[in-house]
Amino acid sequence: MFKLTNSQIREYKSRGQLLKPVLKVGHDGLSPQFIAAVDDALKHQELIKVKFGDLKDQKKELAPQLAEKTNSYLIMRVGNVVVLYRRKPTGPAAEAATGE
Repeated sequence: MFKLTNSQIREYKSRGQLLKPVLKVGHDGLSPQFIAAVDDALKHQELIKVKFGDLKDQKKELAPQLAEKTNSYLIMRVGNVVVLYRRKPTGPAAEAATGE
């Protein structure tokens, strides 16, 4: 797993506040389909916001699990939303993975 500097974390927090949630955790929780959707979103965008629509009481436990299962960095958790970051891969392997 990669390590972010404090200045990077501050930058991603400020950028994350401007984002709209791209996914919403429903009553199924962190199902394999939801994990795959988050993973796919992180392939296209390095920084995403996820809203906890259901399971709001469990968001403190689920947010770190979501980051771990998607190999992303939990930038912040505020209210019922979390911001996740995962560096986009570069090079020929990245182009093959994204189909570009």
